[in-house]
Amino acid sequence: MFAVLKTGGKQYRVQSGDLLRVEKLAAAAGEKVQFNEILMLGGDSPVVGAPLIDGACVQAEVIDQVKGDKVIHFVKRRRKHGSQRTKGHRQQLTLLRVTDIMDKGADKSGVKAAIGAGSVSGAAVVSDGQYAKNKTQQAEMSKRVTKGQADEKSAETKAAPKKAAKADAGADDLKQLSGVGPALEKKLHEAGVTSFAQIAAWSEADVAEMDEKLSFKGRIEREGWVEQAKELTKG
Repeated sequence: MFAVLKTGGKQYRVQSGDLLRVEKLAAAAGEKVQFNEILMLGGDSPVVGAPLIDGACVQAEVIDQVKGDKVIHFVKRRRKHGSQRTKGHRQQLTLLRVTDIMDKGADKSGVKAAIGAGSVSGAAVVSDGQYAKNKTQQAEMSKRVTKGQADEKSAETKAAPKKAAKADAGADDLKQLSGVGPALEKKLHEAGVTSFAQIAAWSEADVAEMDEKLSFKGRIEREGWVEQAKELTKG
């Protein structure tokens, strides 16, 4: 029997006894964790979730907290006052051994839920009441999205000009950054970014977050916005 689980934004096909490296979890070596987002169970009678399978789970034992292979990131700007930069990165991972695949009873197992290291660690042990509460909240949210999608889009459309107008008051001209036009400037304003000082203070984590949130596809580092913002702040 195998299962397809989801964690850290990725999907993994696992069987009992498999060693698995996933995005870092908030768990120490020797602890047992449980993955509740199961997309598929395979075997004699395969089951596919819609999108998840109710009551199914995969349990695993944490072996160690490790790092992935080093990745080299090189950026070069071909301009009169261009710059180049080389960075290395090793992703933090958790090494696991899959111990059990269950097609039901996830809410009664009492095993700590697998939570990402950057998530709130309040959902430790899955109890009957908490499991039911989570399912109810998911159902209510799905219902609100289905019924109120048109109203929400209409409200966002009406609110957008107000946000933009508020951001324009006393904001820096972000179009001075390389590759930033009116459309990208509007996106940044809507995300609450209105000054060069904010961009200059971004850490690597902030850059990655904004890149993903606004679908910039690496533009921030490629264009060197942080360095440009620092220079513009000095000026």
